[in-house]
Parts: sequence; C-alpha cells; structure tokens
Amino acid sequence: IRSFEIAPPPRNTDGIRAFTLAEVLITLGIIGVVAALTLPNLIADYRNNVVETRLKKFYSLMNQAILQSIVDNGEVESWSYFNDDITDEDGDKVNQADKNDASFQRYLAPYLKVINKKEAKDFQGKKIFIYFLSDGSAFSFAQHENRDIQFYPKNPEKCLKKQDYAGSCAFAFEFYPINNSKDWKYLYGKGMEPTLYKWDGEEKTLYNDAERGCMRGNQNAGGSYCTAIIQRNGWKVPKDYPRRISF
Repeated sequence: IRSFEIAPPPRNTDGIRAFTLAEVLITLGIIGVVAALTLPNLIADYRNNVVETRLKKFYSLMNQAILQSIVDNGEVESWSYFNDDITDEDGDKVNQADKNDASFQRYLAPYLKVINKKEAKDFQGKKIFIYFLSDGSAFSFAQHENRDIQFYPKNPEKCLKKQDYAGSCAFAFEFYPINNSKDWKYLYGKGMEPTLYKWDGEEKTLYNDAERGCMRGNQNAGGSYCTAIIQRNGWKVPKDYPRRISF
C-alpha cells in the first residue's frame, strides 16, 4: 500500500505564505463591518467633546469679559447695554440687531478676541450678527433684544438653517442680571448663564417643559433649557441627553 504525503501550501519567494483573494476579501469585509459599527459612536463622541469643551470655554470667556467691563464701566446696573423688546403698531417685535451690536461693541467686544463679524439671518429670516471666535465657535444675540445669546460650537450658518437646532448645534445662554422678578431669579445678579428663564427649579422641567424643555419634539422656543442640563452635569453631555449633537 502506497503512502501519500500531503504537499505543503505554496510559498512565495520569501518563504512567507501568501493570502488568497478570498481571504483578503473576507478580512476587508470584517474591517468594514467593524468600522460601520464603531464609526457612528466615534463621531458622536467627537461632537460631544467639541460641545463640552467649547461650551465651557465660552461660558468662562464671556463671564471674564463681563467682569473686566465692570472694572472699566462700573456695575452692570449703570450700563446702557440692554435693549429690551420693542413692538411696532402691529404688535410685532422690532429688529434691534444694529443696537445689539452697538451695545456689544461698547461693553463686551473690547474684552473678547472676536476674529470676524458677519451679518446673517436667524431661523425666522431676521437680521442678526454672528461673532466668530478663534476656536471655530461663534455666537449671536436674539434679533429683537440682547439678553438672549445663542452659542454655536461649530458651523453657525449651517446650524441656523436647521428647523430644530436648539440643544443640537446651538445652545442658549442669557445675560440679564438686572431683573429681580420671579421669572429671572436664577439670573439676577449673575453674569451670563445657561437659559433658566421661568424655570421652576425642578430637574424634570429642564427636560419636559412644553416651551423650553430639552426633550425632542419641542421646536421653535423648545430646547433652550438644554444648555443648563449640560452645565449641571459638569459641562458634560449626559448619556441620556435627549437630543443628537450635530453640526
């Protein structure tokens, strides 16, 4: 009975076994599946990190600017800074973008490194100014008053074209320390803070309030409490954060 020896697999000229086409395709397929599973999480983590870092930095920069302005211009109560709502004969709010810019240039701009200013339109098509910072972030004031501030960690003009941008690519702050009414009690006597206008002090309200809560589906004014949720979590986006960060 003859015995047969099984021939070893062919080797290349260097004595190293070569991969077959099938093995290469299988390997590439596995890499593709792993990438498809992990890439969305990596992108989400990156976006969250950008938001966390730049929100915290903006909060610090603005409040330092306010304190420096107080040294030079006196207490905030003496400033001619705030432009409250004005309505026309039809009851519509008058655009005050130019007045807002003048107030900013006088009281805050000298203490901030704004690298560019650009005229733009808000989500209602109203004139605003966007102020760009060196890290790629930007901010703007409400078109009809200047106590409300929107911060954009990245791509502000792209963000403004979205229908439901609050808490996703834009984050609401307020600077209004001169009103001691109940509605403004969390801002009275302070610098710039995340929006807490009319907050009742309940954590669940930050999520569920019909006008300003952060839960998805609250459009237009909805989402302005999202910034406070991140701040109260140590400037970290919570794992149960109800909106998707997107630039």
